[in-house]
Amino acid sequence: MNRLSLSVLFTAAVLFVATGFVGSTDEASVLDDRPSAATWSVDQAHSNVGFAVRHLGISTVQGSFRSYDATLDFDPDDLTTLSTTAEIAVASVDTRNDRRDNHLRSDDFFHVEEHPTMRFESTRVQNVNGDTFEVVGELTIKDVTREVVLAATLNGVAAFQGNEVAALTAETVIDRHDYGLTWSRVTEAGGLVVGRDVTITLEIEAAREQA
Repeated sequence: MNRLSLSVLFTAAVLFVATGFVGSTDEASVLDDRPSAATWSVDQAHSNVGFAVRHLGISTVQGSFRSYDATLDFDPDDLTTLSTTAEIAVASVDTRNDRRDNHLRSDDFFHVEEHPTMRFESTRVQNVNGDTFEVVGELTIKDVTREVVLAATLNGVAAFQGNEVAALTAETVIDRHDYGLTWSRVTEAGGLVVGRDVTITLEIEAAREQA
């Protein structure tokens, strides 16, 4: 093989390493432009952690938890980046009836003296379709942890007083018996005073934290 052939092969090898094997400048630029999740602080004054359960099989009692701590990390342009954790002070339960709330705090239900908090931690996001998606995570109540799926929607992002504000809603249904919340009585007709299915509804407003 002559010197010219060797020179051509050497030049081709250099170009291959520079532009292909180790990645081109354009490819590196694409990687740099990938979306990254930001941290969003939940605004409790404009958010609600609520629940609803059937009463006597014919009506619905609604309530909420007034004290909780939650964080969100996500990019609104890529909802697969979303992750969240939340801790709820169970003693803050509020159904607008003191007698009922005290019963819910007792060992018939939440037993708040031994189990003061419930916790949710997301594990993945799936089935993203536009602004609707599902958040899969682990819900812990009374030291019992089970997987739940929240049907969620990003309602939008708005600019307000120099900040970005996002609004999300989410909902899931759990069987309270799965978490040891088994107390109930039977009506004269044989139905349950308190239904087993509990609908959990989240209305969340959160502000993007400044870098």
